[in-house]
Amino acid sequence: MKRPLAVFDIDGTLVDSRASILQAATEAARDLGLPDPHYDRVRQIVGLSLPHALAVLEPDLGPAELERFTEAFRASFGRMFDAGHEEPLYPGALDTLRRLHRDGWRLSLATGQNRRGVARNLAREGWGELFVSSHCAEDGPGKPDPAMLHAAMTAAGAGAADTIMIGDTAHDISMALNAGVRPQGVAWGFHTPEEQIAAGAPHVATDFADLEVALDRFASRAFA
Repeated sequence: MKRPLAVFDIDGTLVDSRASILQAATEAARDLGLPDPHYDRVRQIVGLSLPHALAVLEPDLGPAELERFTEAFRASFGRMFDAGHEEPLYPGALDTLRRLHRDGWRLSLATGQNRRGVARNLAREGWGELFVSSHCAEDGPGKPDPAMLHAAMTAAGAGAADTIMIGDTAHDISMALNAGVRPQGVAWGFHTPEEQIAAGAPHVATDFADLEVALDRFASRAFA
């Protein structure tokens, strides 16, 4: 039986990047002599394209300062990965991806990361063969613009009615709604379930088992 297209966010959905993103934001702020940003502010910007995210985090920066802030953030991540850091997958993430792929789902990625970050994740063992396509903010407009989802649907030959977007932030939910596809929240990432529901998520999964139930329910309705 034909299965839908499941488009996954990366940070906060498949990969636990909370500590590394906070570290990069903190080191970049210190580079500019800014106060250390509180995690509650940092978590709100995750999912947006990096320059946009950092402009939201520090709205008083001029263009040159914002460029320096962005480069300092990237440099911090570069140092982490050069030192061998690898962000952990959430428990159950890979099992769920493998099960969906085995069952015939079409899978794609849509992330606020740059293309280098996407490539680093696709190099994880077992990931390369799972996804039909991957899309990031470097390819065009970032979240909540629907461009990445439109590109994912085109690559997979899927329509809006048989596509579901899985993410952990209000930006993911808004992107899904802007593209006319089903939004599916998850509770273990950067935005709270309440924030995702306020953005329009009809359901926020509590764990990967709950997510699989929600995806199976969507599949049964999409191809009823």
